[in-house]
Amino acid sequence: MVAIIDYGVGNLFSLSASFRAIGTEVTVTSDPDVIRSADRIILPGVGAFEDAAKKLRASGLDVVVCEEAKRGKPILGICLGMQLLFEKSFEYGEHEGLGLIPGSVRPIADVIPKELKIPHIGWNALHFKGEKNPIFKYVNEGDCVYFVHSYYAADCEEAVCATAEYGAELTAAVFCGNVYGCQFHPEKSGETGLSILRAFCETEG
Repeated sequence: MVAIIDYGVGNLFSLSASFRAIGTEVTVTSDPDVIRSADRIILPGVGAFEDAAKKLRASGLDVVVCEEAKRGKPILGICLGMQLLFEKSFEYGEHEGLGLIPGSVRPIADVIPKELKIPHIGWNALHFKGEKNPIFKYVNEGDCVYFVHSYYAADCEEAVCATAEYGAELTAAVFCGNVYGCQFHPEKSGETGLSILRAFCETEG
């Protein structure tokens, strides 16, 4: 069973519908016991890093996520949920993340040409880094996924398993052991996104 963490920030309906579409049992929950009993955890997120981090900590679920990560349970952060996995973010100040993946979150405005629009919204091709990560076993180099973001994961070269081009090479996906992150939205990325979620459900804890 997959537990999607409900801490007041996230695209919960589309995510749960995507898992049901691939035949996976899924629940949306804020109950620590349910999250601990799940086989896999999804940390969603949309909006601002500071607000999401405060809500996650206020719920006490930040501790649960970190504990389950240390136990070896597969965890997938999506969009802002991926950014929360890092050590810190520089979105309107400096804010502490969960520290499950080394690195930081920084404005894409610092690295892309000034004529490009922010946020980065739209479909972009995936480019794999190194050996193809298990979560991409059902997709191919160049398959497109859907992004909506103004900040990107930086200082995390060893964790990067896929990038996308938007005037610069931006982090698209990361992993550190059993902890994974997608800057894009698999639940909005058609068959490619469903294939990534299916592969995540087959990862070993």
